[in-house]
Amino acid sequence: MIQCNKYRLYSGAKNFGINVFLLSVAVTCLFPLFWMLRCSFMSLDTIFVDKSLIPPPLVFTNYITAWTKGNFGVYLLNSVIYTASVVVGIVIISSLAAYAFSRLEFPGRNFFFYMFVLALMIPLPGSFVPLVVMMNKIGLANTRIGYILCMINVGLSMSILILKTFFDKMPSDLEDAARIDGCGRLLIWWHVALPLARPAIAVIVIFNSLNVWNEFILAQLLLNDEALMPLQKGVMLFTNTNSVDYPVIMAGLVISVTPIILVYLAMQKHIIKGLTSGTVIGESC
Repeated sequence: MIQCNKYRLYSGAKNFGINVFLLSVAVTCLFPLFWMLRCSFMSLDTIFVDKSLIPPPLVFTNYITAWTKGNFGVYLLNSVIYTASVVVGIVIISSLAAYAFSRLEFPGRNFFFYMFVLALMIPLPGSFVPLVVMMNKIGLANTRIGYILCMINVGLSMSILILKTFFDKMPSDLEDAARIDGCGRLLIWWHVALPLARPAIAVIVIFNSLNVWNEFILAQLLLNDEALMPLQKGVMLFTNTNSVDYPVIMAGLVISVTPIILVYLAMQKHIIKGLTSGTVIGESC
């Protein structure tokens, strides 16, 4: 009985310590976001004076100024277009390539797969230089399609590696059942492989969405037209012209991080789903 109580006491203390540690880490990560949100509702006169967590006079005009004066509407639309196009392109291309590497037999399969793996060893800034040179030579520099193609290229290697590992563990019985129902390779990829890979695809969507949304260096090198600039480059230009108006800058930063946070919150539940969630064979084929 005494040993049982000691074990319960030790287990409770251990769980309490872990929870306190995780809570402190969460507070450390979330506090800068809260402070940025708080400052976006303050005026320039009170941002360095008012120490309250929630300032009494909430100033909503900072967001109006950032949206209109900072041209954040155009920048936000550009980032949404770039992120959606790149993520859709990466999911389609990487899933097709990973399925081929995992399930098809063709000459040079291992060689080409290891080439994609080796590409992960190249630092991203190092790959930007040849991409920019190539886009200039083929006339796609300072264009939406050129930037989208470059960002798809940046995210392919990691996505193919993740999905190929996932497809290697996929039960072959499901493919056999789909073939009996009359499905070809593409229908098996669409109705069996992709639904099974939804947890992996969710990781790829979140990872590449963050990469595209926060990307700055390639946009700085490739895009010169202000109408084509993504949100991160627009934030830099806006900060340079409003370097003293901190509340308006904070409002612009809140606008820039809100969409990607919503994407993460919407997609995180799919990561923990089981391997066979959402499989559709037979009738849908």
